[in-house]
Parts: sequence; C-alpha cells; structure tokens
Amino acid sequence: MKKNLLFAMFFSISVFVSAQVEVSISGKKGDDSLVFQNFNGSAEMRSQVERDLRNCGWFEIQQRGVANFIVSGSSSGNQVTLVLSDGAGAEITRVTARGATPAEASHRAVDALLKFIYKVDGICSSKIVFTAEISPGQKEVYICDYDGRNFKRITRNRGLSLDPVWSPDGRSIVYSYIGKAYTVLMQHDIRSGKARQLAKFKGLNAGGAISPDGAYVALVLSKDNQVDLYVRPLNGGTLRRLTRDKAVEASPCWSPDGRSICYVSDAGTGRPRLYIISVSGGRPRRLSGSFASESVSPSWGKDGKITYSGKAGNFSVFVADPNGVAARTPRQQLGQITRTGGDWESPSWAPDNRHLVCSHNGGLFIVDTWTGKSRQIVGGKSKCTLPDWSPLQ
Repeated sequence: MKKNLLFAMFFSISVFVSAQVEVSISGKKGDDSLVFQNFNGSAEMRSQVERDLRNCGWFEIQQRGVANFIVSGSSSGNQVTLVLSDGAGAEITRVTARGATPAEASHRAVDALLKFIYKVDGICSSKIVFTAEISPGQKEVYICDYDGRNFKRITRNRGLSLDPVWSPDGRSIVYSYIGKAYTVLMQHDIRSGKARQLAKFKGLNAGGAISPDGAYVALVLSKDNQVDLYVRPLNGGTLRRLTRDKAVEASPCWSPDGRSICYVSDAGTGRPRLYIISVSGGRPRRLSGSFASESVSPSWGKDGKITYSGKAGNFSVFVADPNGVAARTPRQQLGQITRTGGDWESPSWAPDNRHLVCSHNGGLFIVDTWTGKSRQIVGGKSKCTLPDWSPLQ
C-alpha cells in the first residue's frame, strides 16, 4: 500500500466552449443517460470519443432510445467538435478541442463537456503514476493515461523506486529511491526527463508531498534516529520539524488550502492511524469517524474529503470528512467504500473528486465513491502498486 513499505521498514492544447442555448442543467447529479450518435470523422476518433464518454464515469451510455443527453460531432485530423443536445435533440452547447493525437483531442473535449454539465474537472486528460515490480528487488515508476492506456516508463534505477506522487502542476513526480545503504528523495521532470535530489539526509528520506502552491515539501526523515515529519521550502532551506516523538510517521498529504497535513502515525496505540497537524506546528489531532483498526495511505481531495486504506478485516477504501460533517450531496458517501475480497490499497483522488485509483490484487482499479463500483485498468504479470492521480494535464 502507499508508503507501507517505508512505514514497515521503520514502522499547448486548446479547448473552446461556446453555449448555443441557455438551459438549466444544475439539477443533474451524474450517471445521466447518454446516446452517442451521428459522428462524422475518422473511426479512430469516433472510437476514442465513445471510450472517453464511457470511461469518464459520469454517464450511462445507451445505444438508442430516450436519454438525458445526446452527443454527436465531427473530426478533422486531430481536431474534434462535440455537440451536446438534450433528449429531444435541441442543441445545448458544443466544444472543439485540438491535440497532438486523436486521444488528446478527445480527452480535452469530453472533459470540457463534464465541466459544462457538472461543473467538475474531468479525468480524461489526467494521468496516473504508479510502481511496477520488474523483478524481485526492482520496482520502477511508470505513468499511464486515466484509462490504463499509453504506458511510459519513468525510472531506470534498477532498485526500489517507491511512493511516487505528482507535483500540483502535474509537471514532475517525487519518489523515494532505496539503495543498498541509503534512501534518497528524488524529483523527476516529466518533459525533460531530468531528475534531481530533494533530500539525502542520513537514514530515511520519504514523504515528498509538495504543497498546493508548489512552495514547500513535506518530508519524513530519520536523521536524528527517530522518524518524524518535517516541512521545508521545495528548493532548499530551513527544515521545520512538526513532530517530535518516538512514534513512526509516514505518508504526508496536504490539505487543499495548504494549511494542514494529514499523515500516518502509530503514536499511542502502536497501530498506524491518521492524524492532522497544522503546517505551523502544534498539537496533532486524530482523524475521527473511522471503524478501521488501522488507517494508512491518506489522500486529501480538493473538496476536503480524505480517502485512505483502512483495516476492517482486509484493507478497504474509506472516505472521511476531517471536519466531521455529513455528506454534502445525497450521492456523496462517507465511511467504507469497497467491501469485496482482498486488500484495497493506496487510494488517490481523481480531479473530479468522485473517483479514485487504488491497487488491488496486483492491479490498478478505478473506484466510484458514489456507487462503490470498481473496474480494473491495469493488470498483468508485474505487480502494480502505489498509484497517484495527477491534476489535469
């Protein structure tokens, strides 16, 4: 699970949107029925658009009949135009998107429709980073599209490259590399392929979560012979120590406003639980509302919810509100999300604050936190773990 290995060791693409008819669709909650028809263009683009409409997780695709929405369109080269109409065929809006490939253009166009209809960031233009076991003792970092396509290998360290997380701008990945006698925290630039060391203190160098404004990095270090949580300017500077105890800290993630950090600690009980602490320091508080005996791998969504892997028999995906309030919408679930057999580990929020990616039985799965439904996007012989979902690219 995300950070679990380290914890155990120490315990210019453009999109144009123009509304053609003023309509009210604010009452739509997602899972609206949709028919995709009358597309003039290449078979490749048509197939990609249909795949994105299906995999974005916000529509029930119908082949025919009465539906909430109808999507039609056309393409020329790597440009696509999608027309959104109501169930009676009256045009609501249309979007035009260009990309370096048909897939990029389609991703952008479908994301624009989701933004228009539901006022959410879509997921089609996002990516997922994860680790894959190449051989015993060797794990490397990979990225793929939101639907498991377009694999790209990021590291070739021939060792253990673990716990990859995206920077807030989606341009780089931070991960921990474990050598034979040391660990080091690395930052890898996606476009240039260049990497640099963020931290190489004595002992453990882990964490590596960058603040939402890109200015600071949360670190887990053992340079003083105990594992504690620190914050430091991303490009170097004075360390600020946030915890000072005999407990083991791990897996920091930032609140959306950058003022707090959620992390794992075994303080008090000897079991890993989630705690929240102010970036300026002070007394941490334990995240309440969980019936899990252990809680690890937190991910703090843009809308304020925290997802994590909790032990309730096996490890399952949970969602909590750190403020202890009820769900904000009728569809938003809190508590245990996954209930099928096996461990569900390392959940990470999608840009739409509805879906998440996690590892399960050696593969990567997308989980809908509204319905609890899941689908596999990555599988195969290599064990894939520790996924993290990017912001929109």
